[in-house]
Amino acid sequence: MAHRVIITALVLLALTLKGTRAQLDVCGMAPLNNRIVGGEDAAAGTWPWQVSIHHRGRHFCGGSLINRQWVLTAAHCFQGAGDSTTGLVVYLGRETQQSFNPNEVSRAVARIVNHPDYNDTPNNNDVCLLQLSAAVTFTDYIRPVCLAAAASSFPAGTGTWVTGWGTISSGVPLPAPQRLQEVMVPVVSNRDCRTTYSTLTSNMICAGLTDGGKDSCQGDSGGPMVYKDGPRWVQAGVVSFGIGCALADTPGVYARVSEYQNWIRGQISTSQPGFVAATGNSNATTIGVPSIFSSVVSCSVPLLFLLLPVLFSLFLFA
Repeated sequence: MAHRVIITALVLLALTLKGTRAQLDVCGMAPLNNRIVGGEDAAAGTWPWQVSIHHRGRHFCGGSLINRQWVLTAAHCFQGAGDSTTGLVVYLGRETQQSFNPNEVSRAVARIVNHPDYNDTPNNNDVCLLQLSAAVTFTDYIRPVCLAAAASSFPAGTGTWVTGWGTISSGVPLPAPQRLQEVMVPVVSNRDCRTTYSTLTSNMICAGLTDGGKDSCQGDSGGPMVYKDGPRWVQAGVVSFGIGCALADTPGVYARVSEYQNWIRGQISTSQPGFVAATGNSNATTIGVPSIFSSVVSCSVPLLFLLLPVLFSLFLFA
């Protein structure tokens, strides 16, 4: 009997390792992405892990595919939803929100797994996992991203890319782009970021430009902040919150993915996501890179919007 238990344990371990290895073989590889600098519109297939999450036909948050059946996103997107998945649809391989998407597939959401320690003040542990109703097939347009492992570090100045369909002005009304947008922003050290956000925790990572003009914004919540580590793209952060959008000396705040390796692995029983111990490059440049956000911030931003941290989603369950 003892031998049978040992053999069973070894088989399960082998299957787990095989699943992890399988994700590492494919995660973070984007055959259609040769991005060094780029335009505001992201070309089809550039970010194959990007997903658009809809509720009753409306985009409200982004996310990233991390294996064939799981998406990583932000917990604040689903506050008030409870366990209800009614009306939730995830679109993968999507390029535009308004026109035909020839490389797209969609899945209903089978389960919402919010981090149990999510706290909306100060937006700590802002991560969530969505289990899709059925596994997807990987293509050049639909692939998982690698995730930053616990040993990862991203020093100040590391160039990261943020993508999403969020608004491109923090004025009123809040317009949203039709096509997926991309922007390159440098990491800001937590010490410097705390001058803006006094409640910043070690579970967060910041990014932005001193002069502003480039940032994530409302509707980008849950989307990926990624870094090119050798041939792979590794997700360093999840779009979480900020004060306004693209303001000078006001970086955006992201959930630090490397802090959640054990939690993510604990929720996914098979086909574990690929975790990579990434080391950022503090010499990365962002000069000349176009913006996900308008380079001219509207002067009509409400004062309250400028002074208070705002979760980067257009729609919350209520």
